[in-house]
Amino acid sequence: MKVFRTLLFIAHLALLFLLFGVLLNAYIPPKVFWGFNFLSLGFPVMSVLYILITFFWIFSWKKRAFAFMFLGLFFLNPAKRWLNYSSGKKEIPNLKIVTFNTKGGKLGQKEIQDYINDQKADIVFLQESGPDYELDNLKGEYTLPVICFYSKYKIIARKNVFENLSDGDITSQCEQIDLEIRGKIYRVFNVHLQSFGVVKDMVKLDGNGNEDEKKLKDLVKRLIPTFKSHQEQVQLIRKSIEQSPYPVIVAGDFNAVPNSYEYYHISDVLKDSFYEVGKGSGTSFHDFKYPLRIDYIFTSESIRPVSYCVDHSAHLSDHFPVIASFKIE
Repeated sequence: MKVFRTLLFIAHLALLFLLFGVLLNAYIPPKVFWGFNFLSLGFPVMSVLYILITFFWIFSWKKRAFAFMFLGLFFLNPAKRWLNYSSGKKEIPNLKIVTFNTKGGKLGQKEIQDYINDQKADIVFLQESGPDYELDNLKGEYTLPVICFYSKYKIIARKNVFENLSDGDITSQCEQIDLEIRGKIYRVFNVHLQSFGVVKDMVKLDGNGNEDEKKLKDLVKRLIPTFKSHQEQVQLIRKSIEQSPYPVIVAGDFNAVPNSYEYYHISDVLKDSFYEVGKGSGTSFHDFKYPLRIDYIFTSESIRPVSYCVDHSAHLSDHFPVIASFKIE
């Protein structure tokens, strides 16, 4: 039993070290060291294991439990970005937003169109959008590959943020749009960061040692260059946010999880609406049967989130729709 507890203690320390490594994404970009961004993918599993071992020490009446409980407090906010317990706000919203990666409408274009119309949103951000949808009381233009934007408000100006992007990957898209809402200008960004190009068969291990090892190596080979490409893409978005003379809304598919470099780089200048008012799981990509929150809505301080919902009942894509409401003056 003593040997078991020693090994468990070492494993607990290793988990603590790895969890702190995730937090370093706020300071160290992928081009300097991509490993911390890779760790962010495993944050949910590492957190659960850390909690279980902490409970083991508590039930074993070990003093070390108090040390691990105290150190675990550092990960409360990072965990809240995945699984939130907010009570929400009591304000009456006057702006409703939907962001949804539709997978090109492959699981039912009409069903997706009907679903979005049922939401009666003011603004709709679509990624991996197929042919133009006919949305009630909303106007939209399919101006860029991959993404499409709909709104009931007047569009003042549009700009392709990634127009001069060095890698030129077609899945990397970000459009900046200036809207006039109730006599005031707001700048919104429809985002789809570069895809990893990973499908289920690439991550499904079948018990064959050689095959599984090859799959893992191939997966890492895909992740590393994409992490580095994301750094350039998210820096362009951040620069556009900081240069904006108007309040900002950023929404879309970031292909990046909470506590990643991409997340920290945007949430450092904008509010994560799920973190502010979300409830339950923020998981928005469900194809891998693993908790992956990669769809977001970020806003400026003056745009106050009132409610935030990831609709886990809508199986219209490999992503769940994200629906949020806000109070603007």
